[in-house]
Amino acid sequence: MTDPRPRPAERLDPAVRPYVEALTAAFPDVGGSVTDADEARRILAAAPRQPADPPRVGAVEDRTVPGPSGAPPVPVRIYLPDPEEWPGPRPTVVFLHGGGFVLCDLDTHDTTARTLSRSAGAAVVSVDYRRAPEHRFPAALEDAYAALCWAGGHLGELGGDPGALVVAGDSAGGNLAAASLLMARERRGPAVALQVLVYPALDAAQTGGSYRTYAEGCFLTAAHLRWFWEQYLGPDGDGGHPLASPLRADLTGLPPAHLVVAGCDPLRDDGRAYHRRLTACGVPSVLDAHPGMFHGFLALTGVLPQAREAMARLGGAIDSTLTNGKTSGEAGGITG
Repeated sequence: MTDPRPRPAERLDPAVRPYVEALTAAFPDVGGSVTDADEARRILAAAPRQPADPPRVGAVEDRTVPGPSGAPPVPVRIYLPDPEEWPGPRPTVVFLHGGGFVLCDLDTHDTTARTLSRSAGAAVVSVDYRRAPEHRFPAALEDAYAALCWAGGHLGELGGDPGALVVAGDSAGGNLAAASLLMARERRGPAVALQVLVYPALDAAQTGGSYRTYAEGCFLTAAHLRWFWEQYLGPDGDGGHPLASPLRADLTGLPPAHLVVAGCDPLRDDGRAYHRRLTACGVPSVLDAHPGMFHGFLALTGVLPQAREAMARLGGAIDSTLTNGKTSGEAGGITG
């Protein structure tokens, strides 16, 4: 008997299918024919990129900030909005890029960080944390927390509102953002006003139904995710540790959340479950769900209306952390 249910790729919004096909063709087959991290990085670096002028911001600075005890300084890229458009004080966002803990860097997420700065009128501190497998858990997390502490201690230098520190991340970066807040709770600071998680990877067990439903056919695959977790944790790593899998942690007392999830994504159920867990713990959480979208869609604000809408709501949520915020950020809701 023929299964009447649509295949995963058929559930994608027709407008995004060409982008999914192009990304799938260019992305390294990690966990399949590609098992070496350096090879995967070379393939990704050689992938064609659309030439485009980057979104304009007021200033960009590459620098380093103090790293964890006994570790090297952490490279960061700081984006400041145009002061004529966005006079201070402003929100300050510590941004943690995705890439499965293995791939991507400040350059791959430069446009996203710029767009985030413009959307929220925020200073953005993009963090070049150490990557696996050369540096396994918890190295990336310790770098993320070190950068968060530095930003929290330098809000005045960044033109930041003292009550508007935000931590944000996409995919693996969403994992690091959530885990850095658990660490901040344990270590008594810094105080964070909002967490912004974009299609986050939050559980090494990968047991949600979306891992099976969208195991392949929508760009990010279950095989990719298994390989990424293997690189991050290593053969003896504890995937059940709450700092590795924040979905398993006690979430009581964490800051309010704004979550963006894509409907056609193996990580969809991680974001949904985290939203439910936060709510059950009494933490305010907004789930901005996008049926028909795929993992990574937010990077396409230049061509996808859904990405522009999601970024606008995300920016509004960040702006609402200001002492005299102009918008509420309460948009989206549970929609898929």
